[in-house]
Amino acid sequence: MGILATQTTAAAGTGGMIGMILVYVVIFGAFFYFVMYRPQKKEQKKMNAMLSSLEIGDSVLTNSGFYGVIIDITDDTVIVEFGNNKNCRIPMQKAAIAQVEKPDAE
Repeated sequence: MGILATQTTAAAGTGGMIGMILVYVVIFGAFFYFVMYRPQKKEQKKMNAMLSSLEIGDSVLTNSGFYGVIIDITDDTVIVEFGNNKNCRIPMQKAAIAQVEKPDAE
């Protein structure tokens, strides 16, 4: 009779252990969601909104650190004019734009 009672207590302890592990997994999952995943999604939405509001004549800063002015826009590329030289026009992907400054924002 004593052996039977010990086995049922051990089984109940194992069930409680699994429950605690499950609680920790849920807590860590929520932590990673709020610390890593959610801010990244917010930043991605901001970037998509910025890229969708591009217009001809906007001043942009590229990921490589060059400042230029947009002179043409297609679906996924833009043509950017750099510097005072009007012959320096480079096509690039929209994803290569880091910042946009509207000309009438001054």
